[in-house]
Amino acid sequence: MISKLLEIKKPQLLGIVGGILILIGGAVWAEAASQDVYELEIPLGLDEELFQVPKDNPLTKKKVELGHLLFFDKRMSEDNTISCSTCHIPSLAFTDGQPVSTGIGRQQGGRSAPTAINRGFSKVQFWDGRAPTLEDQSVGPLTNPIEHGFQDNDAVVAKINKIEGYKNLFKEAFGTKKITIQHVGKAIASFQRTLISGNSLFDRFDYDGDEKAISESAKRGKKLFFDKARCNLCHFGTNFSDEKFHNIGIGWGGETVDVGRFHVSKDQKDIGAFKTPTLREISKTAPYMHDGRFATLRDVVEHYNGGGVKNPFQDNQIIPLKLTESEKQDLVEMLRTLNGQGWQHVKEPTSFPK
Repeated sequence: MISKLLEIKKPQLLGIVGGILILIGGAVWAEAASQDVYELEIPLGLDEELFQVPKDNPLTKKKVELGHLLFFDKRMSEDNTISCSTCHIPSLAFTDGQPVSTGIGRQQGGRSAPTAINRGFSKVQFWDGRAPTLEDQSVGPLTNPIEHGFQDNDAVVAKINKIEGYKNLFKEAFGTKKITIQHVGKAIASFQRTLISGNSLFDRFDYDGDEKAISESAKRGKKLFFDKARCNLCHFGTNFSDEKFHNIGIGWGGETVDVGRFHVSKDQKDIGAFKTPTLREISKTAPYMHDGRFATLRDVVEHYNGGGVKNPFQDNQIIPLKLTESEKQDLVEMLRTLNGQGWQHVKEPTSFPK
């Protein structure tokens, strides 16, 4: 593990990532100065320089512990039935295994729950990128009438303020008795940043040169991924995502079209475009696509192999691939090697504040 110190004038303690003590210029934040920083180890295969930690929300143990509780607490919904973990289940690599998610009153949304893993390497959040930060994403579902069902952010804070145990934990984490929705977002986001996946069989083969780490089929699949199958046009970098939005021909088969990124950008070129998901843990996060229409990785490969469903806004890189049956299988085998380590330690709390 790399160990170095970044020395900047008037340092601000941000956190420890992969053994690197990160300091950012400016005044030291009291919430970090008074606590031990949270030491987050970045596994093999991930680029720790791309890990996103805002200057105003340094990783600390107290915030991570608080965020862990809030993430699993069903009282974080209007009727005490839904928590963040309802749609982001640890045993399912922090997805829910459903085509679209179910929220308060068993209402169903229109999109699949993406994995919460490796969100610290991502910038804008949600399928349509409507949340500019992980902090914003962490509180967004709370006031969604279909998801957690709170009327507004004030209602969220008012409910937390009725739980004495949480009031104490917020004071320990943020140094103030006044709880804000920003504090809620910072705590949950801090916990989510600890959900890491790396050190996969693919990483051991690609970075450590362990020829026995993956099968011959997966090796052929790797070559296809970066060549004939063209997967790397969007799924590149150590988190296998370009962090951009693409129309890949999903939802144009006669059903009502989800316009995706267009909801946010209002740019016509973004109609039907959705964010490129990470491929880390991909074989554990079925079903696939923003509407969960594909049950298996083979289904996904078949979609791309056929060039998607043509529409006026489809990205021009989506073309028929002409993969053979054996090539399709090799590609799936390569994708299965992207299951890694770093998130399996997370368990549901045995008790919650009272």
